[in-house]
Amino acid sequence: MVPLWMYLVVSAALFCIGAFGVLARRNAIAILLSIELMLNAANINLVAFWRYMNPTVINGQVFAAFVFAVAAAEAAVGVALILSIYRNRQTVMVEDVNILKW
Repeated sequence: MVPLWMYLVVSAALFCIGAFGVLARRNAIAILLSIELMLNAANINLVAFWRYMNPTVINGQVFAAFVFAVAAAEAAVGVALILSIYRNRQTVMVEDVNILKW
């Protein structure tokens, strides 16, 4: 049986990689993928704590399913926004997009 701290270390590493990707990347698609990594790290935490705290009730798995649904919706909306910006500006670099500026 794998101890809880190993799951938490993997989840923390995955979250840190995602946070670094959000802060360091200039490409909108890479930022979107980094956000997905952070959501997957949250899912690992939810399922790990469910497994070690109360495995008789499926609360952790239900919350993880909700996070998957939110991640899918976020990816769909994010890709739609990126495609729309690319059609108008011919770039997906975040710093080149200034649609909201007057």
